[in-house]
Amino acid sequence: MDPLEIATEATRSLQGMSTELSARVPQLLEAMRSVGTGLELHSVLDRIAATAADLADAEYAAIGVIDSTGEGLADFITYGVTKEQHERIGALPDGHHGLLGALIHQPAPVMLQDLANDPRSSGFPPEHPPMRNFLGVPIRVEDEIFGNLYLTEKRGGREFSIADLHMVKILATEAGIAIGNARVYEQGRQRMRWIDGSVAVTTALLAGNDAEDALVVVAEQARRLADSAAGIVLLPDGEGGLEMVAVSADEPAGLLGTVIPPHSPVASQLLAGEPVFIDDSATDPRMITEVAPRFGPSMLLPLKSGDRVLGTLATPRARGQRKFTEAERTLAGQFAAQAALALVMAEAQRDRERLAVFEDRDRIARDLHDLVIQRLFATGLMLEGAARKAVVPEVRERIGQAVDELDVTIQEIRTAIFALQQGPGEAPAGLRTRVLREIGTAAVPLGFQPSANFVGPVDAKVGELAGKNLIAALREALSNAFRHARASRIEVVVDATVTLPDGRDAVRLTVADDGVGIPEGGRRSGLRNLAKRAESLGGSSTCGPGIGEDGRGTRVVWEAPL
Repeated sequence: MDPLEIATEATRSLQGMSTELSARVPQLLEAMRSVGTGLELHSVLDRIAATAADLADAEYAAIGVIDSTGEGLADFITYGVTKEQHERIGALPDGHHGLLGALIHQPAPVMLQDLANDPRSSGFPPEHPPMRNFLGVPIRVEDEIFGNLYLTEKRGGREFSIADLHMVKILATEAGIAIGNARVYEQGRQRMRWIDGSVAVTTALLAGNDAEDALVVVAEQARRLADSAAGIVLLPDGEGGLEMVAVSADEPAGLLGTVIPPHSPVASQLLAGEPVFIDDSATDPRMITEVAPRFGPSMLLPLKSGDRVLGTLATPRARGQRKFTEAERTLAGQFAAQAALALVMAEAQRDRERLAVFEDRDRIARDLHDLVIQRLFATGLMLEGAARKAVVPEVRERIGQAVDELDVTIQEIRTAIFALQQGPGEAPAGLRTRVLREIGTAAVPLGFQPSANFVGPVDAKVGELAGKNLIAALREALSNAFRHARASRIEVVVDATVTLPDGRDAVRLTVADDGVGIPEGGRRSGLRNLAKRAESLGGSSTCGPGIGEDGRGTRVVWEAPL
């Protein structure tokens, strides 16, 4: 109904009423005009509470927003209670008991002269300001009960009157229209945010980052859009469970690497492609991981493309925060589906790029075998013939040394050819082998072979999680050296005998070069990625002078617990 029609109808209904009520009609119209301005939902609710208090000359006002179940309150907006009083009172009412709970199940106007005398009242918590008289009316948005408007403590010690009740009922009708408009606006704005987030994820995933960085992008965007305490991507661990492999949170320590075991009630549901919604992770018996007590309301959404379930996206909120609305659940599900599709597309793109790299490596290997080795072998034969004809013993000795060096070079090239022709699944799973393989892969674009040194029982001591992240850190450091350092020498050291300051055993990766170093004001996204990866495991990443003359170049030191 149009606000003018409401005002006209209200005026007709007030005909014949008291002189006091008729005299307050201009005040009512001004209150209705005030309530009808603005579109941001929470601001509209604040304005309704303040306007109602002013209209009825009440000390305090509140709006209880009914949750999606219709059994309690999802939000509670107050007017007249200071921030300090809120802190002393503690938790806001949940609407499951007392007079507020009764009004949820019996939405009708209520006017009481003394709250304490009503049998539905359950009293107030300690430090709550005294409240005696009470007036409450339901707020309807279209045909749905949105919540209730409450007023208490008529100023001057007076009682609420029938005129107050009529005025507030009319205001509640106008409030329902304003809330409906604000909800439509809020839903549209929220939908646009999620759409923009999906576009950002797709763009980032197709930009060519590696798979782990792509998962971090999904986690970061989901956390931002869902207004949650963390964004977490979980992938199947091969044993029927789900492992947290990418985390965006203020305190990620302890989350990365956590596994939802196969016997968890939610694991089979998620792996079957069904979403799971949790009202409180800390108390829900289905949440059996050690990190569950840190969180409250949670959404666990399958990353599903077609019939393929890639993993799960989790967006837990902090304990005590509001539950996810039906609209948020729908939008988050659509985001997860779009993110899964983008991950599949990015995976296909990386497969094409990997195939191109393997084809290029095969070509390089053939050229090394067919051209370079043959020429080196022919050169060696020529030198051996020259040595036999040499008269001076010193010359024969030097030529012999050159032939020996050529033999060593030929063996090294053959080793490189073998590494270039080796497929991704053919190498053993040991960390030492994976490090050497990364170095061998980096040698092609670098134009030289970085050196590698291992300290301690690397394969035996370094766990899978630390090893996987160390390889990703090595890849990032070598990529930075290739793209920015212009280095001619790179040294890689993996040390499994390190102890962190807190006494934990750790592995340390050091990548040092003799390049140009880090310029002032230069991009440091790669270094930030290394630091975030280490910190998520409880470690650290630093950089310092390189191995060039006078410390020229860069030294990256990355370490994490074993």
